[in-house]
Amino acid sequence: MTSLTQPQASFADLFTPKLVTVLKEGYGGRDLRTDAVAGLTVAIVALPLSMAIAIASGATPDKGLITAIVGGFLISALGGSRFQIGGPAGAFIPLVASTIAIHGYDGLVIATFMAGMMLVAVGFLRLGTYIKYIPYPVTVGFTAGIAVIIGVSQIRDLLGLRLGAPEPAEMLHKLPVLWQALPSFNPAALALAGLSIAALVALKRWRPTLPGMLIVVVAGSGAALLLSLPVETIGSRFGTLASGIGYQGLPGVSLARIRELIVPAIAIAMLGGIESLLSAVVADGMTGRRHRSNCELVAQGVANMASALCGGIPVTGTIARTATNVRAGARGPVAGIFHALFLLAFLSVAGGLMAYVPLAVLAAVLAIVAWNMAEKREFASLLRASPGDALVLLAAFLLTVFVDLTAGIGVGIVLGSLLFMHRMAEAMAVESKVRLLDEDIADRDAPAPADAGRGRDRRIVTYRLSGAFFFGAAATVASVFDRIGQPPAVFILDVTDVPFLDTTGAYTLETFVHKLERAGTHVVIAGARNSVANALAHFDLKEPRLTLARNLDAATAAAEARLAFSGVP
Repeated sequence: MTSLTQPQASFADLFTPKLVTVLKEGYGGRDLRTDAVAGLTVAIVALPLSMAIAIASGATPDKGLITAIVGGFLISALGGSRFQIGGPAGAFIPLVASTIAIHGYDGLVIATFMAGMMLVAVGFLRLGTYIKYIPYPVTVGFTAGIAVIIGVSQIRDLLGLRLGAPEPAEMLHKLPVLWQALPSFNPAALALAGLSIAALVALKRWRPTLPGMLIVVVAGSGAALLLSLPVETIGSRFGTLASGIGYQGLPGVSLARIRELIVPAIAIAMLGGIESLLSAVVADGMTGRRHRSNCELVAQGVANMASALCGGIPVTGTIARTATNVRAGARGPVAGIFHALFLLAFLSVAGGLMAYVPLAVLAAVLAIVAWNMAEKREFASLLRASPGDALVLLAAFLLTVFVDLTAGIGVGIVLGSLLFMHRMAEAMAVESKVRLLDEDIADRDAPAPADAGRGRDRRIVTYRLSGAFFFGAAATVASVFDRIGQPPAVFILDVTDVPFLDTTGAYTLETFVHKLERAGTHVVIAGARNSVANALAHFDLKEPRLTLARNLDAATAAAEARLAFSGVP
């Protein structure tokens, strides 16, 4: 029989960057040219998107470009995916905005650096595999919630509203402020945003190969400048922006500050890990390749620490830009490095042009991003799937929108886990050819056998368990065992179809075996897998206390031999 156990991977197998792998495979001039073209294509997409995400996050647009340059370079150079493109992500907008609103930009820098350290630790501890166990309804729920938050956060610039105070990050506080500011809407900003959205939709439908976002940003900026439209621009709101990248370092760090920022840091690390590995999986599906998840998390951690030190915001793998990279024909991580270098060239040479970009146009770009991010079909499908899945979905969605992302993911995972345990417990079955008592009669002096009056041979009774025997199913199995009447001479328990036994399940079996022992019954366990046998052994459920047989036939033969030897009638 061929073993399905995979050989233990070495450190080099797990943590060698894909860039090294690609270069070792042979990398020539044609590959370099192809990756350069793919990198330019992705940079054209990332340019307006990085600025828009930074603005929506409560930061300046140059910080979005710095994040894409520093983070994008390191993720491609050190990561475990051939095609991953790193940068600021729309999923981070509500989290970053709330962190800046509560703790200031300095607080975000410290939280981002801490999150980077956490991701490096998670990667080196090889825990990246566990991120894939987040339930699908949770992923769809918090993604849809993030999309709603992004969409609502663009209302101010889409309508050109004038707010008397900074826009709150929390949804419940944000909506009343926006409602009160509605009378101040700017018709020019609304028209420019509406035309930009229409142009983005049209280009996506009829010319999907063109860089629609960049075209719309350039055209919208030109129209606002030539027509002297009274709309707010990057320059009018943010003033002069940085035109390069430099080391900024960490602001004052203290133990009290670390305690204060530990929750947002964990949230940034969690979301960054989820988003990056989802993006890597998408790239694998498009190319047939396979990423190294733990190596990718280490790269994400290093990139976040570097982004924080250079004055950026959180960075992660981005699904849309990674997919664009694959479709552009990228051969490997060099394309991602080129993407970062092209963005650096723009920031250094033409960074001053950012001042002319209308915020209404960038809001239109993010409105489209939010619409595309919301997995509408999947959301509707999960609502119809089952009440349990709908509950998990809505909990993750509503908590993300009205509380925060950490609560949405945390509660969603807990509810999803409870739902899974309930379903696994329901799948646990206890079967026997001997019928159970029809009624549970308490305090009976002489309990009648379960098949009393049916003329069956009570010397040997066989029960079969099927399904994972864990704490969620223990109560069900225990209630069945408690209803067994007169104990037989030999009790055979067939666990061939039990793939997993936890300590609660093993304790339940030990309690039942102890009860049978006091009644003089010998127990034979059939078909226990190695993992199940080891769990039983921890509770002294092993020979000679009982008999272990490799299958049911062997168990039956052992039971009959014991009866013949003891002379039980």
